[in-house]
Amino acid sequence: MTQYYREHSKVWVSVDCIVFGFENNHLKLLIGRRQMDPGRGEWSLYGGFVRDDESLDDAAYRVLRDLTGLKKTYMKQVGAFGAIDRDPGERVISVAYCALINVADYDDKLRQQYGVEWVDLDKLPKLYSDHNQMVSKAISLLRRRIKTEPLSFNLLPDLFTLTQLQHVYEAILGDGIDKRNFRKRIKQIDFIEKTELIDKKTSKRGAALYRFNKKLYADDPTFKL
Repeated sequence: MTQYYREHSKVWVSVDCIVFGFENNHLKLLIGRRQMDPGRGEWSLYGGFVRDDESLDDAAYRVLRDLTGLKKTYMKQVGAFGAIDRDPGERVISVAYCALINVADYDDKLRQQYGVEWVDLDKLPKLYSDHNQMVSKAISLLRRRIKTEPLSFNLLPDLFTLTQLQHVYEAILGDGIDKRNFRKRIKQIDFIEKTELIDKKTSKRGAALYRFNKKLYADDPTFKL
């Protein structure tokens, strides 16, 4: 390290991961009891400090990979949180990241190892420091982007029904969607492909299964729902 900037005060920099999942028609958040002081035992997002040899993105991906074991995960920066008194221990600036994962892809042994739980977003408890603010900002970001980016497919299995897809949109937007108009619009989108497979587990009558064609989307990423 150099000897520059000694006349300036130093601050700690951390990342916090806002990990969303979708299960039983509910948007869920991965939280756990804080394992360190200050705030030990309080509900909290999962995060960590940025190392000397890491960028912010690298630190966030490391934290998420350690927590979930998943390597290819949707993640976007939500914003920086730097209120002077946000951490009673030291002056800590945290950069929040939003991640979307399929709950079924998350190894439950890792969940138990790290002592975290999936909690319905509408039943979210008071979180440590400004973590509730981070979550609120992340939700606002998702609501803006879900109409122009295919975010929902990160929360679903590879094969899904249109009902499942609609429930994801409703969970993120926090409001109901007209079924007929939604399906009409979805069927006009080339990269949402209907397969010959039928879902007989979640549908009594048997619903057609669809999939997200990443290649078709990459060729023409114009998307608006």
